[in-house]
Amino acid sequence: LELYYDRGNHHEFVSLVKDLARPGEFTQSQTFDFEFTHVEKPYESYTGQNVKLRYFLRATVSRRLNDVVKEMDIVVHTLSTYPELNSSIKMEVGIEDCLHIEFEYNKSKYHLKDVIVGKIYFLLVRIKIKHMEIDIIKRETTGTGPNVYHENDTIAKYEIMDGAPVRGESIPIRLFLAGYELTPTMRDINKKFSVRYYLNLVLIDEEERRYFKQQEVVLWRKGDIVRKSMSHQAAIASQRFEGTSSHTEAKTPSQPAENNGRQ
Repeated sequence: LELYYDRGNHHEFVSLVKDLARPGEFTQSQTFDFEFTHVEKPYESYTGQNVKLRYFLRATVSRRLNDVVKEMDIVVHTLSTYPELNSSIKMEVGIEDCLHIEFEYNKSKYHLKDVIVGKIYFLLVRIKIKHMEIDIIKRETTGTGPNVYHENDTIAKYEIMDGAPVRGESIPIRLFLAGYELTPTMRDINKKFSVRYYLNLVLIDEEERRYFKQQEVVLWRKGDIVRKSMSHQAAIASQRFEGTSSHTEAKTPSQPAENNGRQ
């Protein structure tokens, strides 16, 4: 784990070492097998603006004058299951006697290939709104105490309205996340950094004044459970078919293959 403002210090949270050869001389090419079993990988690989979290294999040949070192990075993804509690988000926001809107998002937790579905209700409109958009903002927080750094990155801007709304109007929202480079939400990783995501609703009036409201959402990486279960079912079905086929052939060895298929 490397913090860019503290480049001299690398923070290791997992470290395993194995000796592959005794002291001696290499006179020809050799291959050494190795295995690390049950390695704990608590965090997802991440490269941000101020922090980098990486897993890697490092091979070191120790010599008298200088060592020979080779590294190979490994990408780690943390898979999650579907959250049991995933309530919708409903909020009201406005300016007294000028603007009053209510927005609703269908969920508060989304997987990285999900679709954000929502609605914007205009309850009171007394200013001339020209444009409305929804932004996805990634906020990276690094450091602790007085040495805390925040970096905001606008991942996406999505226009949801062009023109002036009227009272009682409802604007639908449908934002597909699969097309953007997103990571899961990360909270207090190794007590060094966090990554959070926000939906930023922005309204712009004819005088270019901006009104906005942010709401945090949780992103998570979905495990490929469906595909595994389908392949498992297919394997079971194949075994049953092979068993039935061999049993039928044992009973009627002279029967043509076409009749077997019809049975």
